[in-house]
Formats: sequence, structure tokens, C-alpha cells
Amino acid sequence: MFTSKRESVNDLAKDSKGRIFIDRDGFLFRYILDYLRDKQVVLPDHFPERGRLKREAEYFQLPDLVKLLTPDEIKQSPDDYCHSDYEEVSQSSDTRTSAPSSLLPSDRKWGFITIGYRGSCTMGRETQADAKFRRVPRILVCGRIALVKEVFGESLNESRDPDRPPDRYTSRFYLKFRHLERAFDMLSDCGFHMVACNSSVTASFVNQYTDDKVWSSYTEYVFYRMH
Repeated sequence: MFTSKRESVNDLAKDSKGRIFIDRDGFLFRYILDYLRDKQVVLPDHFPERGRLKREAEYFQLPDLVKLLTPDEIKQSPDDYCHSDYEEVSQSSDTRTSAPSSLLPSDRKWGFITIGYRGSCTMGRETQADAKFRRVPRILVCGRIALVKEVFGESLNESRDPDRPPDRYTSRFYLKFRHLERAFDMLSDCGFHMVACNSSVTASFVNQYTDDKVWSSYTEYVFYRMH
């Protein structure tokens, strides 16, 4: 790319100081650097950016790295590219509404399930003793359809995303019960462990005449089960 023998080197973009500017993914470039240093690359487990990293390797003209990123087992497993609701890849024509674990091949029983939960409370300025807590009675469930049905079964409300094939993903299911602890127990019974959690909180005034505020929170719990 930078050899003087290439006429195209003069066509590369430059900044105001005349420095070469390459407009590529900065996060993925760390793996390009690792390969240039050691001629090998070590990726995290279940790395979701493998397809994009391959494109970066092609751009930087690293054919050996491209080969490392496209072994046969990866070509046969499209879920390695991205675990998201946008990867609408289905390897099965089975459209049954129920999906017990027997529907999944042995190498597809691992995966992630995300539990989302909203809550709020009203609190005055003077004291916390009179705080009024209100939990929004909806626990959201995101994940692969078959995996989610295996864990929660008839407890799932599928009205917002009906008739989706078992091998696809959803972020619109929610549970018919209201207790997080019950959801956690069901996940634990099926061999899942919580691997991440994040939460956000916002506040707004109840009205312009009081100092009372409504605090709203949204929390996500990410669970994972290995093979």
C-alpha cells in the first residue's frame, strides 16, 4: 500500500498536514496489528465481528490472515458472524411454534439470553421514608427463539413477535409473570449463568408545583450457557 513503486500511493487520502489517512475500523485494527507483529491472531470466544475483520484483512492485503478467518467450520456456521436480531439466518424449515431442546442439534444448545426489566419510584425532596415504588409488570426476553422457549416454555408471551422460526432471534418476547427471581431460577435450572449486567436511570419532576421526582430505571441481565 505504501511502496513508492505503486502509483496509487499518491491517491491515498491525506489530512491537512499531509499525513496518510486510512478511514477504516479502529477497533478491528488492533487485530490487524497483532497479526502484523506475530503472524497470528487470537480472537475472543464467540467473536461477533469475524466477517468484518475478514473484510479489513482483505483491504490491507493480508491474504494469509484472510485464510485464517475463513476455515471450513466457519463457513458452515453463519451464527459465528453475528449474534443479533439482524442476522436472519435460518438453517431449518421447521416452523413449529414449540421448540424443545430436542429440536436443537448438540452444537446449538449454547447461547445467550438477555433479560430486560423496567422499574420506577416517586420520591420527595425531604425524606425517603415515603418513597413510592412501582414496578412495570413486564420482563423482556431477547435471544434465539428455540433457546428462549426451552427455558421459559408456556411462560412466554409471544404476541409481539408471533410465528417466528425456532432458529431465528427475537427481542420482543416478554414473560407472563412479574418476578425477576423466578426468571433467574428458571435460567439457573437450565444451566445458564449471568455474565453481564448494565443499568440506566433517569429522573423527571412529577409536576411543576412539587419537588417530587419520578426515577425510572432500565436494567439488562445477560445470561450464557456453554455446550
